[in-house]
Parts: sequence; structure tokens; C-alpha cells
Amino acid sequence: MSADRAEELARQFKAIADPNRLRLISLISSSVGNEACVCDLTEPLDLGQPTVSHHLKILVDAGILHREKRGVWAYFSIVPGALDSLAGILTEPR
Repeated sequence: MSADRAEELARQFKAIADPNRLRLISLISSSVGNEACVCDLTEPLDLGQPTVSHHLKILVDAGILHREKRGVWAYFSIVPGALDSLAGILTEPR
């Protein structure tokens, strides 16, 4: 594994290594259409909108989530294959 790939993977694993971010991923992947508006994610986590937005930004920057602006709201979806790629790294034969 190259150093660049190791850095990218470390950033992704660090991004999901947070209970609130794991819950966000779960909420988004189980939402209708596999996407959710930031406005629908604050109540289930019992966190303020700025905190939820911060967590979402970290997941977007790590390549786990995709962000799409619609009017005044942002909608988030899982990047296709992102989680499968991380799972594959953990299950690769050594």
C-alpha cells in the first residue's frame, strides 16, 4: 500500500470513528432514496444544526458522503462504493 493510499484510508477511518458520524451514516443509508436533508438529521441525534453540519462536512471531506444543495437546504447521500471500499480493506487477506 502506498503512503498516499494509507493517508486517504486513515482519513476515512478517522471520519467514521465517531458515534455521531456512524449514526449519521446509518440514518442517511436507511432514509427514503438513501439521502437525507440536514434539517431531518438534527432531531434524531439531539444535536444542533451547526454540530450536525460539522460532522457531515467531515464525512463529505473524507469521501464518504456526497452533498447536494437544493434551495436553502443541503441533502446528503452515501458515495457509492465508499463504505464497501473501507470494508474491503478490513477483510483483505494478508
